[in-house]
Amino acid sequence: MTDKIISFALKNRLIVILLAAALFVWGIFALQRNPIDAIPDLSENQVIVFTEWMGRGPQVIEDQVTYPLISNLQGIPKVKNIRGSSMFGMSFVFIIFEDNADIYWARTRVLERLNYAQRLLPPGVIPTLGPDGTGVGHIFWYTLDAKGMDLGEQRALQDWYIKFALQNVPGVSEVASFGGFQKQYQVVIDPIKLVYYNLNLDQVVSAIRKNNNDVGGGKFEMSDMGYIVRGQGYIKNINEIEEIAVGHFNTIPVRIRDIATVQMGGDLRLGIFDENGMGEVVGGIVVMRYGQNTNEVIHAVKVRMKEVEKGLPEGVKFKVAYDRSILIGEAIKSVRKTLIEEMIMVSLVVLIFLFHWKSALIILIQLPVSIAIAFILLDIFGISSNIMSLTGIVLAIGVIVDAGIVMVENSYRHLSEEIYIE
Repeated sequence: MTDKIISFALKNRLIVILLAAALFVWGIFALQRNPIDAIPDLSENQVIVFTEWMGRGPQVIEDQVTYPLISNLQGIPKVKNIRGSSMFGMSFVFIIFEDNADIYWARTRVLERLNYAQRLLPPGVIPTLGPDGTGVGHIFWYTLDAKGMDLGEQRALQDWYIKFALQNVPGVSEVASFGGFQKQYQVVIDPIKLVYYNLNLDQVVSAIRKNNNDVGGGKFEMSDMGYIVRGQGYIKNINEIEEIAVGHFNTIPVRIRDIATVQMGGDLRLGIFDENGMGEVVGGIVVMRYGQNTNEVIHAVKVRMKEVEKGLPEGVKFKVAYDRSILIGEAIKSVRKTLIEEMIMVSLVVLIFLFHWKSALIILIQLPVSIAIAFILLDIFGISSNIMSLTGIVLAIGVIVDAGIVMVENSYRHLSEEIYIE
């Protein structure tokens, strides 16, 4: 069989050259299509269900949230395993699917089961799906360089402007904010005054919730004109909260300001984000969607950041804290450098020892075609170009070179012997 292939190749050199050229072009096309990343994605094919129930201990979360969810998520097609984790105020359920299951099909199946499992959870507890990213999806980190702006203002800018702008970039699953203070209205109640006015905490919470709402009153017509009647009740400042009536005492309205102090503060924090020991900063983490091209997503994020930066307050700029595209570029540069060095060294070795330029040309053609075939196979099997796969190609270059030199030298020797015999 091998003799027939060799004989066919020798008799049809044009066909072999055209086939090699076609494989090389196909390899270039496959290289452009193949997702490029620095880190191989070895994470499991999973869907995460996150449930928040603040103020409850881990055991209560386990009994009333995690266990009912795990019990009802059993039986989903193509599920390998289900794991749960309960902590203070939060529950995590990890549904591990088979590797051949489509991630978005899996998320849809989990969502169907959650609609049924919702009725088994305590009132007000709503499970949500985690982002459609993987464990290595954190591809880009940035911070805000905003001298003179307090951390609360920076976090508000990140949460309500920058985050929404970057989430629209194709391939981005989520932009997670970190650092700073999340602003909130804080009502500090005096328990002694609460008892004095014969009120309870539920009345205060209910009064604030009801007054922070818009209501519709229908339509009113007068003099051939129609007027829409509605009540505007959304709270805009601290004074509006202080004027909310909670109850009455001796026919006199008791307001929030009579029983509590209202202030603007920050939400409870479990940690801070410090940059290089120079102080606390605010920023975001860009999480990539499953199966996207890391290099393209990072490039698109950078382009969008330049557009967003034009609308930032004066003196506020972006600072890159982590950029995986740099590592990707270095990995590709290393492969390109190794390939060029190998081609030059092999050509010199063949020319010096054999004094035959056609033999060197054969090996020079063999190397890029072999690498092109490797990228074709990576694209067919859905394997990304990462440090591991590129390292394997680099190591294989040496084997290809050795095999090429041995075959050329062997062919050259046989041809010399035949000429000598004749």
